[in-house]
Amino acid sequence: MNDGLKLGLAVACTLAPLGAQAQTATNLAVLKGLAPVTVLARTAAGRAALGANFAVTGGIQTGTLRPSTPLPFAEQQQQALRDAFITDGDLSELADGLGTTLGAAYQARAHYLDREHFTSLSPAVADLIAYTNAVTGGGSQSGKYFFANATRDGKAPVSDDAAAILKASGGATDPFGRAYGRPGGSPGADAFGDSRPFQTEPNVLQITGPDYFGVPANNDVYNRGPISNLIDSPSFPSGHTTYGYMGGILLAVLVPSRYRQSIARAAEYGHDRILMGAHYAMDVLGGRTLATYDLAHLLANDPAYVGQTLKDYAAPFTPGQPRRDAPVLTDYRAAVKAAQADMAAALAAGCGDAVDSCARQDIGRFSDPTANRAFIASTQTYGLPVVYPETAGRLEDVGALAPEAGYLLTAAFPALTLEEADRILTETEGPGGGFLDDGSAFGVYSRLDLSAAAARAAPADRK
Repeated sequence: MNDGLKLGLAVACTLAPLGAQAQTATNLAVLKGLAPVTVLARTAAGRAALGANFAVTGGIQTGTLRPSTPLPFAEQQQQALRDAFITDGDLSELADGLGTTLGAAYQARAHYLDREHFTSLSPAVADLIAYTNAVTGGGSQSGKYFFANATRDGKAPVSDDAAAILKASGGATDPFGRAYGRPGGSPGADAFGDSRPFQTEPNVLQITGPDYFGVPANNDVYNRGPISNLIDSPSFPSGHTTYGYMGGILLAVLVPSRYRQSIARAAEYGHDRILMGAHYAMDVLGGRTLATYDLAHLLANDPAYVGQTLKDYAAPFTPGQPRRDAPVLTDYRAAVKAAQADMAAALAAGCGDAVDSCARQDIGRFSDPTANRAFIASTQTYGLPVVYPETAGRLEDVGALAPEAGYLLTAAFPALTLEEADRILTETEGPGGGFLDDGSAFGVYSRLDLSAAAARAAPADRK
């Protein structure tokens, strides 16, 4: 095709949960980082957090709790239904964060033609998305069954290294199923564990309307089938949220003048999973944390993260045949720079002006920076109680714990040094002490506030 467009085939990720792949070194890092969820039932603070997770999730889904959102409640429900489909081949549905003008320019080149076919902005952008999705999606899928019943896919045992994570923590699998009266395999529960809110909450509000493709649908057909069957797909962590933050951060880095708005779109995408009755607040926080952690390590060109052969979950797939491999990126930062150049050229051509100028031409739901900040603040912890008081009352030094985190800013704002970026991330941290914030290098990612950090990194960009 001309203009650098690439036509691909994608498995609609909403059709069925993806099977877990073997635990790679990157998967193991994520499993270890998310493992604090398995010990919550052992302490009073942890049990309180589990109870609040259930109550907050049910309150948000039914509308009895209404945190600040980009749209009024009924409209946000409709957005949630559209967001049930994952456009991980080209990130087109996340382009709303780019604004009305740049978003339209992006979607003119990168969009889904149907549930299986999509176009890409350029080969460089397509390869970057595919590899990043393979890394982050692999971690998310590995976690689902690991935390449900300590398997790779529901049945096959995990590796010895993965099993050692649970042994070291003394944690128990199926934390949500056990806490909410639906242990794995019991009537009405997920067969493997960690049953979802639509299986555990006493009331789940139905959402009816057109889905991403304009087809009449409701949240039941995306939760229980036939479009997507999540009945035996464990809840923690949220794969949709992982994708939302993977794509949101990637678009933020590729279009720095829309960094904060792209993060707001990522937060919305995760929040919408609660509205669908598909995920708990903790699932969303887990997906956000692992995506942010993985992106930082990719941007740091961590040897464990680059040059890997991974399965491409947005590639053509024939049942019974192995998935094809994602393109291998050996220098992730170089791949980002190539994609940034393609993105800038395509968006400027599409909007007819300089990208920064077009970035300000926005009348969409992310055009109000004050509203964006209020929404992101409401999703930072979802009001869940403190589990680790030792990290709650102080800022954690990002430079000391997770120095690679600064690349989340320097990749978009290259005038910053890594040390300056880490300092900004420390100074703008959200509330600490949450269920993942146990003082570890992974845990500190759970309190990073990339929107606030970006405002500090690029103070001239106030919109």
